[in-house]
Amino acid sequence: MSDTQHSFGKNGLTATVSAHGAELTSLRTASGQDLLWNAGPAWERHSPVLFPIVGKPPENTTLDGKPVTLKQHGFARDMTFRWLERTETGCVLELEDTPDTRTLFSAAFRLHLIYRMEDTGLHVGYVLTNPSEDATLHASLGAHPAFMWPLKPDAGRAGHRLTFEKAETAQIRRISPDGLLPEGVPSPITDRILPLTDTLFEADAIIMLDAHSKAVDFTGPDGSGLRVRWDGFKDLGIWTKPGADFLCIEPWYGYATPVGFTGDFSEKPGLLHLQPGESWEAFWSVEPI
Repeated sequence: MSDTQHSFGKNGLTATVSAHGAELTSLRTASGQDLLWNAGPAWERHSPVLFPIVGKPPENTTLDGKPVTLKQHGFARDMTFRWLERTETGCVLELEDTPDTRTLFSAAFRLHLIYRMEDTGLHVGYVLTNPSEDATLHASLGAHPAFMWPLKPDAGRAGHRLTFEKAETAQIRRISPDGLLPEGVPSPITDRILPLTDTLFEADAIIMLDAHSKAVDFTGPDGSGLRVRWDGFKDLGIWTKPGADFLCIEPWYGYATPVGFTGDFSEKPGLLHLQPGESWEAFWSVEPI
């Protein structure tokens, strides 16, 4: 059994997970169709774990008086997780704080990623625990899976859409050139539907704070596609690089730093605040439809 990756499946759907970043690197149907982006030159990741921040930290920020020197989306995506369990239908991986992570982010944590192939599709669970005896854990956590767009190789990228579970009438947010979050702008979603075009993403990601929906259908011209569900996460990002053959559907707990925020990291809007011994759980899942 490989120390670097693990493959598993059920009912013809197969997945591969890497110990590096606990990242899902492949999701394939029985017919050989790839559902997950191949980490090509346009974006060299598949489905990174965003932790302990979504977006970038404020400049010169501190946590409990110590500098926070996190890169965009944190360090978990670039660290090696430890295998806790590997079976024919899934796996569990763990990441804990180390002296190196403490120099970047002075907090204790324990993060579990749980991958499980169910009858209908893939379930990806997250359990974040604060193992400290006396300090609150302030952090964000997000998923970032990239699915193939077009969904089918011969379909072309035109005619794809997202259909949300519930009406999403609130303003969306965009990322400013300096990586911060300005005020909202009108949503391009109409009657729960977002037709997908490259022009939507010329201003970077579409960010939905406190989204009402907990599911969205990503479908092509023939109406087939994927259903992505989530729970525990509050926010949602939708992103691609214009012209690239992928679409990211990203459930998050947390978001980029709002324009004008200058406080301690613990006061950054959108964070989880876990008390000593407390755990938080969330998941996303994907199934062909």
